[in-house]
Amino acid sequence: MNQQTTRRLNDLQQPIGDEVANWTGAQPIADLSMAGTYAKLEPLSKSTHLEDLFEAISVDTTGRIWTYMPVGPFADKQQFAEWMEWACASKDPLFAAILDNRTGKAVGFASYLRIAPEPGVIEVGYIAFSPLLQRTPIATEAMYLMMKHVFEDLGYRRYEWKLDDLNAPSHKAAKRLGFTYDGLFRQALVYKGRNRDTAWYSILDTDWPRLKIGFEKWLSSENMAGEGQQQQRLADLMPA
Repeated sequence: MNQQTTRRLNDLQQPIGDEVANWTGAQPIADLSMAGTYAKLEPLSKSTHLEDLFEAISVDTTGRIWTYMPVGPFADKQQFAEWMEWACASKDPLFAAILDNRTGKAVGFASYLRIAPEPGVIEVGYIAFSPLLQRTPIATEAMYLMMKHVFEDLGYRRYEWKLDDLNAPSHKAAKRLGFTYDGLFRQALVYKGRNRDTAWYSILDTDWPRLKIGFEKWLSSENMAGEGQQQQRLADLMPA
């Protein structure tokens, strides 16, 4: 074999990705109903959730929960109702209301978006945690339930979390929930007349079994005392 032929054969031996055996895609989202100990999720409905949600978000008199959102703040209930008309009709993003199991009232919402069953990639976003939801087991359990549904019921391979790189609380939340930082997309968007450099995070299906153990330990009655007061931090309960 001469040197030229050897070079051509070497050129053909390029690295390729691992085989994904028997992959046929993820399942379509048929139901947004999920329930846990503290949180319940259900399809966002203007007739069912408008009053509770507007009351909950109105507790935030500063408008800070909307700073890094493409929508809001809302001047009044009518403006919020008009946005809900769009959100409830949307299929991507696909919105769910987050309810407090103790009161049965909606205290926030979140969505699945950029839903791509063929490659098995889906994002969680449009997350609006009212002050009634922030820093509670309800918020963490809602995120856990959405992850669990994606990986265990729908068979997705990748779950994404994207944020304005200036949004320090969202960076902290993504890391706390077990997402891995993937990188920064500079000048990815213009929203509300501002530039957005978008930070990408993800959880893979291979990460999920380990993360699930940590979530379930954190949410257990042994770890929660009184009014949902944690005994150990979520990060401390995640297996290495």
